[in-house]
Amino acid sequence: MIPAPIPPGPFYLPRGTSTDATGTVVEEFEATPSTTGPWFADAQHMGPPSALLVRVMERLPASRTGGAETGWRLARAAVEVLGAVPAGPVTVTASVERPGRTIELLSATMRAGGRDVLRARAWRLAASDTAAVAQGQAPALPGRDAAVVRTGRPTGWLPGFLDAIEWAWLDDGGLDTPGPGRGWIRMRVPLVEGEEPSPAQRLMVAADCANGLAAPLDVTRWLFVNTELTVHLHRAPAGEWVGVDAATVIGPDGLGTCSATLFDDAGHTGRVAQALTVRAR
Repeated sequence: MIPAPIPPGPFYLPRGTSTDATGTVVEEFEATPSTTGPWFADAQHMGPPSALLVRVMERLPASRTGGAETGWRLARAAVEVLGAVPAGPVTVTASVERPGRTIELLSATMRAGGRDVLRARAWRLAASDTAAVAQGQAPALPGRDAAVVRTGRPTGWLPGFLDAIEWAWLDDGGLDTPGPGRGWIRMRVPLVEGEEPSPAQRLMVAADCANGLAAPLDVTRWLFVNTELTVHLHRAPAGEWVGVDAATVIGPDGLGTCSATLFDDAGHTGRVAQALTVRAR
């Protein structure tokens, strides 16, 4: 295990805003070395950019007032990876694609190097009181008092993102232990400099770590990279720590899937799925 260095800083530095030809507000950021790895030294891990797209969608004002009394909740966020996301300058935009009184479809795009690198969509629903009929939640994940914090990084896993995350493992797990895997994850650095990340942003970063927790193959010999990230929530997450119970299936012809159950300190909050491309290095 390679000791984890002090994280170099937040995932993103804000660089201002502008307006494009259509009147859309474009936010500009610098993706720092904290975003990179573990596969490629110059490419971002998908956790931080996925969270950044959720951030910009969370900030979209409701198009109508239907959810004003009860508030809005993020029900699903899906991020499509259009190619490697380089570290360095990126821009993000977002819009309300389908307005409504109780249901809205949001969309967001990240661009780098003159091309779209990520596209996301999210369903935002008006909240209502269903506490009396709530059911079906997964059993709670063992708490952090049963977990072991491991700050090292296995040989072959590149620095950057892995060092910016605090990993508390259950079942004697670790990044160098073949999956399935369970544990608790917390960001050691802010998503955006000077901002406190929302619980949903924290959850998106942790959700994309499912493939790492459940890593079934030796990363020095195999690539198993996710091409998308889909998160479903039945309850708004809370707190800094996100629990992840993940497992991966590798098929016979270069495809794989990773799925996980997501938790916070109050219990089950949602699920995540990732489609994987698997090939020898």
